[in-house]
Amino acid sequence: MTYTVKEVFLTLQGEGAQTGRTAVFCRFAGCNLWSGREQDRAKATCTFCDTDFRGTNGPGGGKYPDADALADRIASTWPTQDSGGRPYVICTGGEPLLQLDVPLIEALHRRGFEVAVETNGDELKLVYPQPEAPPEWFAQLDFQHFFLQPMDGPDAEAHTRQAIAYCIAHPRWRLSIQTHKLLGIP
Repeated sequence: MTYTVKEVFLTLQGEGAQTGRTAVFCRFAGCNLWSGREQDRAKATCTFCDTDFRGTNGPGGGKYPDADALADRIASTWPTQDSGGRPYVICTGGEPLLQLDVPLIEALHRRGFEVAVETNGDELKLVYPQPEAPPEWFAQLDFQHFFLQPMDGPDAEAHTRQAIAYCIAHPRWRLSIQTHKLLGIP
């Protein structure tokens, strides 16, 4: 399989249960919920996306001919000195599960990486508020962590106040702010 990747870079995780952890981000190009083009946003299933996932022109971006080639690129991004800590990669997008597959996960594991996927899994992060996706619809799902992330944009301050109020009233939910944006890191 050929993998189409927007970018591969080293940073700190800015959201969720792993906030602050050093991570390699592998951002796959493409999404099934929005084209990534502003002229299509109003008609998209996901109208609030704040990520550029189009093309392959980011750092480390490109087309990788197989799982080992992409896993090698990801591994080369991790600090090479005896840095301690388990190597950690976050597969994101767009929608990573359009491309992420067992051969790539196995190749990353062979290189010692713990693999996270920003789509669904042990933790649920719900952008809030969304009238068509209220938290009550998701509260009974089998997740270890439940996060509300205030929707970014011109009303971000109001959305943050609403998310805080919701979390206080519904303790199962935890507030997840985009700390990477506050810190000015990718």
